[in-house]
Amino acid sequence: MPDASLPAPVTRFAPSPTGYLHIGGARTALFNYLYARANGGTFLLRIEDTDRARSTDDAIAKIIEGLAWLGLNPDRPPVFQFARAPRHAEVAHGLLAAGKAYRCYASTEELGAMRAGQKEKGLPQRYDGRWRDRTDWPETPYVVRLKAPVDGETVIDDQVQGRVVQANRELDDFVLLRSDGTPTYMLAVVVDDHDMGVTHVIRGDDHLTNTFRQMALIAALGWPVPAYAHVPMIHGPDGAKLSKRHGALGVEAYRDEMGILPEALENYLLRLGWSHGDTELVTRDEAIALFSLSGIGRSPSRFDLKKLESVNAHYMKAADDRRLAALVAPRMAESLGRPLSDSETVMLQDSMAELKPRAKNLNELAMSADWIVRKRPLSMDEAAKKLLDPAGLQLLVQYRQQLAGLSAWTRDELEQHAKALAEGAGVGLGKIAGPIRAALTGRSNSPSVFAMMAVLGHDESLGRIDDALKG
Repeated sequence: MPDASLPAPVTRFAPSPTGYLHIGGARTALFNYLYARANGGTFLLRIEDTDRARSTDDAIAKIIEGLAWLGLNPDRPPVFQFARAPRHAEVAHGLLAAGKAYRCYASTEELGAMRAGQKEKGLPQRYDGRWRDRTDWPETPYVVRLKAPVDGETVIDDQVQGRVVQANRELDDFVLLRSDGTPTYMLAVVVDDHDMGVTHVIRGDDHLTNTFRQMALIAALGWPVPAYAHVPMIHGPDGAKLSKRHGALGVEAYRDEMGILPEALENYLLRLGWSHGDTELVTRDEAIALFSLSGIGRSPSRFDLKKLESVNAHYMKAADDRRLAALVAPRMAESLGRPLSDSETVMLQDSMAELKPRAKNLNELAMSADWIVRKRPLSMDEAAKKLLDPAGLQLLVQYRQQLAGLSAWTRDELEQHAKALAEGAGVGLGKIAGPIRAALTGRSNSPSVFAMMAVLGHDESLGRIDDALKG
């Protein structure tokens, strides 16, 4: 339950639109969303589009679309960082006027020589403060640098990593404004977090070293320090940094190419670094009720595609049949090269209860339903042809004769007649089901033949059996 004595938290997800929403970013967004919801707070989105050369409108659209697909919609319209550049510059010039920042006129060549000398001597490569106390300013472009503290230490009481300390002498006077007047990331993120009222910064632990610099800037500005929670990165199954070969794809690839349901991806990402006892399957409402930063582990998580597919299979079984049919129909239409007819759509929906327990993803579900849209006469694969040998055809003829007197075209009735035939012929039910399956699908593998017949209906089922008997 939220602590009523504390102000409601404000979290934010702040992706750079230089690529699509990958799963690491999706998990960060999920953790921010859940923390805000669990504590009666606000979840915000900031698009950090200051890299104008690499930021694209398409990537921005894909990020927003991916968040919407996962149901992680921000509580306010997105903030675009580039549009706030004048505000960032205003803050930097305020620090300059207050003597907490200074002009630096060092050229690129000077800085290169400085770093080369430091490297040669085995020293850390960082700015040496050569313009920190000078006022003999030339009439040339300059950058604005923060006067970072040189004594003492900076402490982060991180809500995931614990207490993390860095000596201030290891910081340098980093750049706030470039010589063209544009803000750096370090300046923009601090100003934006403050102006957006962000109280909790939940992000990947690759940002941990940045936090010491950002806290130095926050101290110079006299602003409140947000709570920090740096989440360990996601690794591949081999323990290496997650890459495309491990499955580090855009969220849309999991949706479109792999056929993963959003609730399954959410559940998997939630458990990829967060835990609550032995609980594996967690609904959105349960996650909001249970989520806390203390449940996030300090060690990197390992991405396991098979585990994701297993979680997805669970959610496929629980999904509404009408919804699944609507998701599968476009996949089938794409392979067919035409939209499904109204009757095919109805049959697809009616078949979901039988098909969905057998599929791990929407692609498998679409493939398992292709018997619905196959056109007569069906082509037969070699295994199906073997099932329609003379003995199989004889059983199929007898079953076809029994169907003429069927009282109701239901799965149970169809199966009972087949069982009676098998018993009379002294064979197992499979000996009859095999030829029926081949006639209905042109293949040797399929769901229950009697369920398929019930879905296909009287006329289509008999038509396919008659085609098979004609050869």
